Amino acid sequence: MERFLNLKYLLFNNLLSRWLHLLPFTGVLITFLSITAGANELKEQEYNKADSIAFSKNYMVSAANPYAVRAGLEILKQGGTAADAAVAIQLVLNLVEPQSSGIGGGAFLLYYDGLNRELVTYDGRETAPEKTTQKLFINKNGVPLKFINAVVGGRAVGTPGTLALLETIHKHHGKVEWKDLFESSIRLSEGGFTVSKRLHDYLRGNYGNYLRTFKTARNFYFPGGQPIKNGDLLKNLSFAKTLKLLSKEGVKVFYEGSVADGIENTVKNSAVNPGLLSKSDLKKYRVIKRPPICHYYRKHKICGMGPPSSGAIAIGQILGMLENFNLSELGPKNTYSWHYISEASKLAFADRNKYVADPDFVKVPTQELLNSHYLKTRAKLISSKRSIFTPAPAGNPKPKISRIYSSDPGESRSGTSHISIIDQYGNAISMTTTIEGPFGSQLMTNGFLLNNELTDFSFAPSRDGRLIANRVEPLKRPRSSMSPTMVFDNDDNLKLVIGSPGGARIIGYVVKTLIAVIDWNLDIQSAINLGHVVNRNGNTEIEFSTDAMKFANRLESLGHKIKIRKLNSGLHGILVTNDTITGGADPRREGVAQGN
Repeated sequence: MERFLNLKYLLFNNLLSRWLHLLPFTGVLITFLSITAGANELKEQEYNKADSIAFSKNYMVSAANPYAVRAGLEILKQGGTAADAAVAIQLVLNLVEPQSSGIGGGAFLLYYDGLNRELVTYDGRETAPEKTTQKLFINKNGVPLKFINAVVGGRAVGTPGTLALLETIHKHHGKVEWKDLFESSIRLSEGGFTVSKRLHDYLRGNYGNYLRTFKTARNFYFPGGQPIKNGDLLKNLSFAKTLKLLSKEGVKVFYEGSVADGIENTVKNSAVNPGLLSKSDLKKYRVIKRPPICHYYRKHKICGMGPPSSGAIAIGQILGMLENFNLSELGPKNTYSWHYISEASKLAFADRNKYVADPDFVKVPTQELLNSHYLKTRAKLISSKRSIFTPAPAGNPKPKISRIYSSDPGESRSGTSHISIIDQYGNAISMTTTIEGPFGSQLMTNGFLLNNELTDFSFAPSRDGRLIANRVEPLKRPRSSMSPTMVFDNDDNLKLVIGSPGGARIIGYVVKTLIAVIDWNLDIQSAINLGHVVNRNGNTEIEFSTDAMKFANRLESLGHKIKIRKLNSGLHGILVTNDTITGGADPRREGVAQGN
């Protein structure tokens, strides 16, 4: 029955797509699958709901909100590239999903050039202000602050990199004029968009209480003292003004002009934890083009973002250790599959917590950590009879570096978003974008929220007489777990574009999905839907109210410390099979996948 419905949908989609192409050009942007709807009206039935696989022959977008997906499709339909679509999508996400990402934050991006078959990665991670010291998160008694006391206000705001990243990819990979990429976000900012249940739920929870601390955010999100509600029409005229400036003057106005003035004043005059970010820091910000980190797993090349992201290294280590176990034969319903995945994850996180940080400040032993002999040695620590006691110790891939550093896991919160795109030219983007915790620092300026990304640094500079690699330093980029990923087959053809929000759990979410596709041959939506079992070198966390709960007792008997909880991933993926593109979106959030 399900197969019949999928085929029925595909046939309808193809017929409707052909019919749309016969329409004369009117000079008005027509949304895909919506011809006469109002400019800002979004009907749910126009898009595949999360948990419904999408099919396409030409291009595909999977992102965290239907408004953002529509904006991306408008650009792709005009002949734009994945880079063009990413700009439009991110700008709309800033408006409709402000708790997760925006121009006040940072991002990592993989860009695959389909014509030249070349993969490049861009580091748009935030940086610590130049006047930062290693005592940024140390109180007057010389003790590291509690996380909750550091996360709100100006102290934790790093120099935003997302806009600079968007400008960079547009310059190198875009086709549509810069100003045209702002049309959807300006239209929605001025005309209003329908507030989602997810945004409303965040506002009426604890994070909403933090937002109320600051006048600008309080006045905008709590008109009359109450949070905006699911279904309300919300306009953001301040953001519209900022968008118009950016569309006409470029990002220079953000990093050097009037918007930069607003950012500096907001951070330095914060009612809570005034910060150090200055206009000078903004002016000095640069996107860094870094080499991708690639490794092989079951004859597939898995590529991701290198440090300061820990994602590609940790994923590579986990999969490298799992090469020694026959997960394909075990399958997704066998407890031992999840046992081995959890054990490999413990060991990878032990190494991550000790060695991975900004490579411009720290010598990260990337090649040694991904060395097949080293990973085979680490895999020998995994037993079928008993779980490794946690925290598992870090390995010793390079003794000289091992003696210098002490481990520190740090803390992070799940306030991130992921965008996957394939365009009609065969180009692709995997972009994970964030302002850190929900609503970032809670500080709002010029219609957008600022990040609290500096809390991704380790608060203490050293432990037990050894330095911590991820300690705070001026102009340094904090370690991240964001894991934008692309997979290529044995002939180097693009097969999968994937990523997720979720703090440090991102790594586990992405690993599960890769294994589900590669080892268990699941379609992209089924792979995303699969219940989570995550271990970050501590408790084995099992997703509440999913089939994964049936593994709890058996894993506990093997020595796992089990914690059952909601695991709110936001996986957005695109799978290429023969001449068909299929997209999936995480039903745990409000995103959708759609194409043409």
